[in-house]
Amino acid sequence: MTSDRRYTNADLLADVLVSEGFTHCFFVAGGNIMHLLDSCRTRFTCIPTVHEVAAGIAAEYFNQASDSSRAFALVTAGPGLTNIVTAIAGAWLEHRELLVIGGQVKSSDLMSSGMRQRGIQEIDGVSIVAPITKASVRLNEPTTASKIHALIDQGRSGRPGPVFLEVCLDVQGSPVERVGQVNVPETERPDVTNMELVVPAPNAARLNAGQTQDLLLNELAKSDRPVLILGAGVSRQEARHLRSTLERLEFPIMTTWHGADRYSHEAPNYVGRPETWGQRAPNLIVNQADLVIALGARLGLQETGFNYQQFASKARIIQVDIDKPELEKGHPSLAFGVRADANIVLRNLVNEALPSYPEWLLYAKTLYDSIPLNDPSNFTPDGFISPFDFYTDLGSRADDCDIIVPSSSGGANSVAIQALANRKGQTVICNNGLASMGYGLSGAIGAALARPDSTVWLIEGDGGFSQNLQELAIVRAQDLNIKTFIFSNSGYGSIRTTQKNYFGGAYVGCDEETGLGFPNWGSIAESYRIPYFAASDRETLLRQYPDIRLGGPALIQIAISPDQTYWPKIASKVTSSGSMVSAALYEMDPKLSDEQLLNFGQFL
Repeated sequence: MTSDRRYTNADLLADVLVSEGFTHCFFVAGGNIMHLLDSCRTRFTCIPTVHEVAAGIAAEYFNQASDSSRAFALVTAGPGLTNIVTAIAGAWLEHRELLVIGGQVKSSDLMSSGMRQRGIQEIDGVSIVAPITKASVRLNEPTTASKIHALIDQGRSGRPGPVFLEVCLDVQGSPVERVGQVNVPETERPDVTNMELVVPAPNAARLNAGQTQDLLLNELAKSDRPVLILGAGVSRQEARHLRSTLERLEFPIMTTWHGADRYSHEAPNYVGRPETWGQRAPNLIVNQADLVIALGARLGLQETGFNYQQFASKARIIQVDIDKPELEKGHPSLAFGVRADANIVLRNLVNEALPSYPEWLLYAKTLYDSIPLNDPSNFTPDGFISPFDFYTDLGSRADDCDIIVPSSSGGANSVAIQALANRKGQTVICNNGLASMGYGLSGAIGAALARPDSTVWLIEGDGGFSQNLQELAIVRAQDLNIKTFIFSNSGYGSIRTTQKNYFGGAYVGCDEETGLGFPNWGSIAESYRIPYFAASDRETLLRQYPDIRLGGPALIQIAISPDQTYWPKIASKVTSSGSMVSAALYEMDPKLSDEQLLNFGQFL
């Protein structure tokens, strides 16, 4: 920035972001952000993406992977905003911080009431994303540093979420008084130790940390078969800080899929992930528990199953969550719902002298260890790789400091939930609240830039990868250490399965035979100058890992059979009225034999 250049509102905004810890900007250039981009180029590491949705997803995953730095997305008006809406929606559903700054036409060109458009590329971005952001604001005139700080704070406080700031073109370039320091102000934040007993509603009352702790201790004292479930509301940093203490507890500990990397399968009391697409053993264990303590876990339908009435039906359920509506939603049925920061509750709880349940822990651990992550009922034809075996191998091939980015939908996602045995120190990031195809590559880019010393292992289905494969250009341009595994089954595997199971194989738009087209992946890799490998059997893939691990990007095509089975799973049936009825989590198909139920049902 030259000395005679005037100081603008765009400069002020950029300086505030620097003071707030932002270091990276993912963007697609456009005329309606020209002042903002000029201010950002001298203050941040600016990463151009091919498509705006990639900018938003990359910023979200960057923030998830980094312990200190933050990234934001910068998009132009009109299509820039509409293209990034999917990324904003994904961050909203996952409760993740995401700052999106958008351009807008000059304030004098804004449409008046009743008009659809006055300025070129004008669209009301603020209204479009208002329902899926914690704040959506347009700057029609110069602002102040304190107002920008307050907006950023909204996205970080309480349950995090996206913030959208739309800045008119003339406001970006308008001169403002230069400030010497733009420090983060002291803000009035709620007392995080002030907690609230939300359920049961008639007894709603304020609690302090000690009272919440006493409530949990009293429940544990009355319990014979407790289970602790850690969700994404427990931060990675807190979980890792408390790991050695958690490992000494003598009762079973589980995680949700969203909180998968808060604990690892190596821990002596870890017993898996209970979910709709989860593992059979923890689903059986939860059904036999008499107390479930869920810390920072939403206990949404993915965690409880659609038949949530049967979730932990023998147990008293205590849910601790920062978001009051999650406690009041009515499912599952709670004994107590406490609005609180799960990190504080966990920290206080594990520092107590907690009861031991050696017999129950031994049973739960034995059950978890005895049920294979690749169900014996699964069928993988010759010439293909089992996705279950792939994920089992991946956990051991990735280093402790690596980042694993599974697909956000389809078999590449559901198999990860069931079969990935992540180790301590590994970071797992995905976004399956929205369950949008094509999230993986953009997210891997953000994660790789946040942690350049780590290897990023990306797994996507060929259908999903096709939707955003253009971002391989950024992988190559930045020489990112991303290992991209494409599950190649020539179609949308989960859609094909649905059409087979519920509509008698009346396939439409799910594979190459019904109209989809896919590229030659080797040719795609060559065009982006990215090393390519292909494997159609497990042994070949294992032999290739040393070459795959070499620095820089690689694209690996994994042959997955279109006829691959995905057991176990929750079965649903269509009723005569056309509605769907789901089995309980512990009733996963294929059903266990009477002998297995006898062995696995010690506490039934």
